[in-house]
Amino acid sequence: MASVLTVNTATSPLDLGSRRSGIAKRPSAEPLTVRAPGPRRGGLGSGVVGDSVCDRKHHGGDDQAVYAYAREDLDRWATDLDRDLTNGMFGENLTTAGIDLTACLIGERWTVGDSGLVLEVTSPRTPCQTFVTWLGIPGWIKTFTAAGLPGAYFRVIEPGTVGAGDHIEVIDRPDHTVTVGTVFRALMGERALLPTLAAADALPEKIKEQVAKAC
Repeated sequence: MASVLTVNTATSPLDLGSRRSGIAKRPSAEPLTVRAPGPRRGGLGSGVVGDSVCDRKHHGGDDQAVYAYAREDLDRWATDLDRDLTNGMFGENLTTAGIDLTACLIGERWTVGDSGLVLEVTSPRTPCQTFVTWLGIPGWIKTFTAAGLPGAYFRVIEPGTVGAGDHIEVIDRPDHTVTVGTVFRALMGERALLPTLAAADALPEKIKEQVAKAC
């Protein structure tokens, strides 16, 4: 059964010299609240309560409210890189087990746990310089792109709580074939794939704009 291994947050920003980042996430000992879109008191939108989001131009927001990465993919990287990778090391809020995130469809919906939390797949993670600096691996963007294991971003459809051990159930899959992996490949160089993404209405607007230009 698919499940959440850990829920990870950055309770305080990490100083990476020229920038601050919330990429350094650690597992929480307690279940955490996940907010739905709504009034942004103090600049807060949807996402995991208590998590740090520093660069709001490129991270966070309702279309990237929750980021998940599979433990199976972390294990592959740990072998390839010959280093220990703890849950949350890739900046993910949810470290999952038993589900192929790369094969998830854009617009696919999950229920997580028993609190009523519903998440919707929106897009893959694309690597940035902060990711490179955090891991300290030369050529990391090229290496990460070639592997095609980006993890998945979600928007919050129904708020709730999430904790370690919560089950994941896919409750809806849209009638198209646009996966997280397909979108990642299109955004990271395979531009001929962009027109095929038009079938996925749940994509964030910024990606839809790229698709429209390619059609």
